[in-house]
Amino acid sequence: MRLPRFDYFGPDTLDAALELLATHKEEAKILAGGTDLLVRMKKGLLNPKVLISLKALNGLSYIKKDDEGIKIGARTPLADIISSDLIQIQATALSQACEKIGAVTLQHYRGTIGGNILQDNRCHHYNQSKFHRSGRQACHKEGGKICYARDESDRCNSTCQSDGATALMALGAKIILASAGHERTVDLENFYTTDGIMPFAMEPHELLKEIFIPFQGGQSAYHRLAFRSAIDYPIVCAGVLLTPSLTQKDEIEGARIVVGAMGRSPLFLAGESAGLKGKKFTDFAAFQTAADAAMNSAATFAVHNVGGTLEYRRAMVSPMVFRALKEAAQAADR
Repeated sequence: MRLPRFDYFGPDTLDAALELLATHKEEAKILAGGTDLLVRMKKGLLNPKVLISLKALNGLSYIKKDDEGIKIGARTPLADIISSDLIQIQATALSQACEKIGAVTLQHYRGTIGGNILQDNRCHHYNQSKFHRSGRQACHKEGGKICYARDESDRCNSTCQSDGATALMALGAKIILASAGHERTVDLENFYTTDGIMPFAMEPHELLKEIFIPFQGGQSAYHRLAFRSAIDYPIVCAGVLLTPSLTQKDEIEGARIVVGAMGRSPLFLAGESAGLKGKKFTDFAAFQTAADAAMNSAATFAVHNVGGTLEYRRAMVSPMVFRALKEAAQAADR
């Protein structure tokens, strides 16, 4: 499989990159590590006329701490996040998630946190070679009117399998989107649409600049299930955050439960999260109840399109959520 022809630009400043995006808009794609983009181009899933490389923009690679939280540049390598003591202590779920992305070589030399958040939704009916797809009618994601993952569906049901996005949503992260002369901040949970074709609420002329994780004084954890520990995308995953009460340190003041790889975006389960308020950090029965409820809620979004049987993936939501809750609770109790 060969890459299609395209024009390549390697701007050496952020402003220059944003000007290129403003000029080319829908015709352009951002090239960071390329682990997702180049594969899709080789399979004929994308055919951009312009690639804008961020290789020279070292100013987008950083991990900083201020009074309010942690700032991470979108071009920060996954390896830097994994090795950061600050992330390991203050945003444990993100460190655990990044450890699971790809292989060690990808983490060190190619993979970036911004690229992981912005990886396109996946579906094994769609993520195939051009030759494979030529033997059938086009699906919704290719501009057709068929969903091979869910019969008679009127929309694309491709699945978000981003480890990083699931962990960051559990941490209550925000992202900063930059365009020529303008920036805007978006809660990560509001960044996703309900459309598998265009899964991000992001304009063609915008670039992901920074991720911000607010300090919330809690403990987080991330668990995922995949066929192999490296390379494979998760077939189900869960990120959680538990924060203690200011007056009763052994009680949960707030919780965030997010289930990934089960829908068109990571699923923040507000009701199940709220149900843990006032529970003890040692109340594993309450964790199991929340995990089972999370399984029931997430199951309605899942389709058979990322490997593993649908029944198995649905059943494994509960253990992933329970393990993450238990780990976060035990860390808070230390």
